[in-house]
Amino acid sequence: MNINEFLDYVNKGNTIHVNSEMHKYMVELSNEAMKITAELNGSYHTPEEICEIFSRLIGKPVDKSFGMFPPFYTDCGKNINIGKNVFINSCCCFQDQGGITIGDGALIGHKVVMATLNHDFMPERRGDTIPKPIVIGKNVWIGSNSTILGGVTIGDN
Repeated sequence: MNINEFLDYVNKGNTIHVNSEMHKYMVELSNEAMKITAELNGSYHTPEEICEIFSRLIGKPVDKSFGMFPPFYTDCGKNINIGKNVFINSCCCFQDQGGITIGDGALIGHKVVMATLNHDFMPERRGDTIPKPIVIGKNVWIGSNSTILGGVTIGDN
């Protein structure tokens, strides 16, 4: 299993069955994300250092116009896509296995939660998770303490 196979699988909305190889790989990604977010959240970093650490977390470069006030939390990180001039305020939590796309110029307030996984409704399958993407358009402002769930798209402006 590798990151490309994982992202291809979850971006198609396929169920992640508990204890499957896909689930085990997702746990590995969570452990890596915890390590990187501990580094991000553990001490002061310059804006340039925050960009570098966040780029490692998501597995691709963010634009130098990206801004963030840590702490920031995620249990994956590898399915976050960030546009230019995006700002994420402190204490946000992104569960991004299903994919989170944030358009240019978006502002994300304090303590925003974005959760792209849901559990199966059948009690005997409750451990299975179902990914659905979140898309935040350009120039969107998400106010403090908002929760955005999988399958939600917020249009531009």
